[in-house]
Amino acid sequence: MLFTTGYLTQVGRTEEGAYRLVIPNREVREVFQLQINEWFKKSIFSNTERLNAFWKAVEAGDTEGIEQYLNRVLSNSISVFDTKARKEEKESSYHNLLVGILTGNADWLVKSNVEAWEGFADIIVETDDPDAGIVIELKYTKSFDEMETACQKALDQIQDRRYQEFLINDDRKDIRLYGITFCKKRCRAITEVLPNQ
Repeated sequence: MLFTTGYLTQVGRTEEGAYRLVIPNREVREVFQLQINEWFKKSIFSNTERLNAFWKAVEAGDTEGIEQYLNRVLSNSISVFDTKARKEEKESSYHNLLVGILTGNADWLVKSNVEAWEGFADIIVETDDPDAGIVIELKYTKSFDEMETACQKALDQIQDRRYQEFLINDDRKDIRLYGITFCKKRCRAITEVLPNQ
């Protein structure tokens, strides 16, 4: 939609030879953000039954439910996930999407890019259960075949860099870890529960 109205401009080529699209000024950027927010309201927050089921799946470790929901959202999403942006920019787009969905739960405190022990955790969720918490690490891969491996790498990164310490320091002992990988408009999730601290 915005690509055809002239709001986005083409600026040079990336190292991969793809053109980069940028939003040229603040006013247009604000319009773009409003349209993204409107898309969120219509596509995500209008279906409260599915959204509540997704939040419950995240709490319960129901990776199948998480994948089904996110795959449905991605299949109906705006084309930002189909662009030839750099890997880091694509990962950031998926990150922002997931943070937006999670922050819709008013009972949760959702933190993004949190400094936690030996690095920055992608997403940390303090649920309404004062004993529970969730750490999510996201990955992006170009190949569907690499998704499972990338999920495991995400879990390993959480453990190696001890992101869970952020929650432990907040007296949360029931901690669930997620490695979630995106590839185009598909996602894969794996989870594990830390032994009670």
